[in-house]
Amino acid sequence: MSQPENTITQATALTNHDRKPIHIPGSIQPHGVLLALSTQLEIVQVSNNTQAYLGKEPEDLLGKPLSHLLEAQQMEAVKQCLAKKIGIANAFKVSINTLHQERYFDGIVHRTEEAVILELEPTDSKSEMSFLNFHALAGEAIAKMQRTSNLIEFLHIVAQEVQKIIGFDRVMVYKFDQSGAGSVISEVKREDLSPYLGLHYPATDIPAQARELYTRCFLRFLPDLTAERVQLVPPENPTIHQPLDLSYSLLRSFDSCCAEYHQNMGVKALLVISLIQEQKLWGLISCHHLTPKYISYEVCKMCEFLGQIVSTELAHKISYSEWNYKVKLKSLQADFLESISQADNFIDALIKPEIRLLDLVSASGAAVCLDNEINLVGATPNIDEVRALIEWADTQVSDNLFFTDSLPKLYPEALIFKDTASGLLLLRISKVRRYYILWFRPEVIQTVNWAGNPNESIQAQTDGSFILCPRKSFEQWQETVRLTSLPWETCELESAIALSNAIVGIVLSKADELAKINLELERSNRELASFAYAASHDLKEPLRGIYNFSTVLLEDYAQVLDDDGIECLQTVVSLSVRMETLINALLRLSQLGQAQLREQVTDLNELLNQVIEVFRASRQDSALVDIRIPRPLPTVQCDRVLVNEVFSNLLGNAFKYNDKPEQWVEIGYLSQAEGGQGDKENTPCPMPHAQSPIFYIRDNGIGIPQHHLETIFRLFKRLHSQEKYGGGAGAGLAIVKKIVELHNGQIWVESTVGVGSIFYFTLE
Repeated sequence: MSQPENTITQATALTNHDRKPIHIPGSIQPHGVLLALSTQLEIVQVSNNTQAYLGKEPEDLLGKPLSHLLEAQQMEAVKQCLAKKIGIANAFKVSINTLHQERYFDGIVHRTEEAVILELEPTDSKSEMSFLNFHALAGEAIAKMQRTSNLIEFLHIVAQEVQKIIGFDRVMVYKFDQSGAGSVISEVKREDLSPYLGLHYPATDIPAQARELYTRCFLRFLPDLTAERVQLVPPENPTIHQPLDLSYSLLRSFDSCCAEYHQNMGVKALLVISLIQEQKLWGLISCHHLTPKYISYEVCKMCEFLGQIVSTELAHKISYSEWNYKVKLKSLQADFLESISQADNFIDALIKPEIRLLDLVSASGAAVCLDNEINLVGATPNIDEVRALIEWADTQVSDNLFFTDSLPKLYPEALIFKDTASGLLLLRISKVRRYYILWFRPEVIQTVNWAGNPNESIQAQTDGSFILCPRKSFEQWQETVRLTSLPWETCELESAIALSNAIVGIVLSKADELAKINLELERSNRELASFAYAASHDLKEPLRGIYNFSTVLLEDYAQVLDDDGIECLQTVVSLSVRMETLINALLRLSQLGQAQLREQVTDLNELLNQVIEVFRASRQDSALVDIRIPRPLPTVQCDRVLVNEVFSNLLGNAFKYNDKPEQWVEIGYLSQAEGGQGDKENTPCPMPHAQSPIFYIRDNGIGIPQHHLETIFRLFKRLHSQEKYGGGAGAGLAIVKKIVELHNGQIWVESTVGVGSIFYFTLE
């Protein structure tokens, strides 16, 4: 729950208040006697009221052994405490002879680091409360509490039963939130009293130091908040020369601020029982009485016992109330993770269907960020706002999980999108890569009812500092809380963490599978390349024999063959030539598969000039060829021999597949600075994010049908018969593609039938 507006002022005052040493007040309440003992059980410190209860002045007791007061059986009960842990009490009945009568006390003894503390509370008789009496009082209360599984109903029964046992005017169950503030969630009271049910109290009302003591001591009883405190004699413990630690003392006196606070509420007696959940202070059973009221030690212990039963039952009630929601989240999570593990596309699995990602943590929107790619789901800030939010989170968030129900208070830029993202749950999937999932919740305007204006607890001093003072009024005071969303539940945070762990596991599993596949593929490729090389190399010798013997038959034995025989031999010669062309292409591809690039700085203008010279020398009609180079090509790092082959092949194809009277080819490139747009009218580019120059060869040839744009790069794939366009093995573009990929580049084509083609390629 949000604190009031001046939280910085409150925090300053609260810090100062938390420094007050309330565990070493140097005094006790007057309804009992305290004796501090050395480890040898010698009396070293006493409360200054021993005359009234024991008939002896403090001076008559100091320095004396405890056996001066107690009988041997009672001394044995004190000695047993020496073997117990610090703060664990041992209770027993004590009778002491004073000058006028025998008096009876409840003796409560515990030890600290430096001393043994014995507290004596007067009682009417020496008889102990029987188990049957205790069971009669507590048994019915426990039975009623166990009958219900509803948390609120359970806590109301708790308040009713505690009031029945102690008879106080008001009994409340008070729950803390994460900030230390709290609210009354159950109340049983006298009809004429104003209700406190539903009211909120700031963290300053029960400061951190007091909450810490409630965590250690499960019961605090103040029978008379108007009573004078009784000082200890001497003020400091002579063993340690410091004030005595009364953290576990039942008689420890109360802070004046605490007394004033409750008296302003009209309270004169106070009993507080701690409710502990997972070793943390979950809440309090706070009991108020409008007049001083004393209850016996036995009744106090029964209330403490009930508090422990309530704490145990509380875990079950909370678990039951959260169980259905947790089961729902677990079911969603299981289905979600199964779909992710089986999906080919990780992003699609995360955001489709969208609702599953949102339901995992009950969010209204989400953003999935994988490096620079961001996908939005549901109601979210826009892409730029999400990107800026992640930049901020990178500098602020140290853990893998970050959440807040008030993002604009931490990140002011979030004010503009508070309607969609006042609440943020951020999950970092990877610390190496920028992989995040962000969930959003909208602003929920809340009206908080405070028990009095909490700001009145802070008073300014003349020197500009602030102090914490008990406020005078506890009438309902309303505050409108903005810029907050519904809080993230613990089970929702656990669901997010489970998703992160599962994603990491799935990714690692996929990576392991991919690594195995890559190893197998690499091995297969090596074997295939070796086979292709060996097969093509070994096939050439018998093929050459077929060609040679067929030629000899045609030359030397043509006169003995008829026309059909001669035609058959000519076909054999033609097919062997064709076969050798195919084998040479296969051999070239296998050589490329095993080749190591010999990269060097290469001036492509010089290389292209060589290609063009060879091209013109090999064509009789080279004078009719129009080769255009709009601007000089860049210098790049590449294997110049292989890149020469790329340009030669593409240039040759450009003129080979051209039936226009006026043939031309344009060779150029698009730089990264040009954004991959090139000449928008003539040279569109489908790779706008290329990081290196995009080279192109454009012609006005016959063009390629759209459905063949991918297949032309396959080995031995020809779109025309051998008789058309000069024949060929259909391996040239496959070789070009292999060379480009060896340079970690890409090659693709755009074409219009009858207009021409543009071949693009990159060399990374």
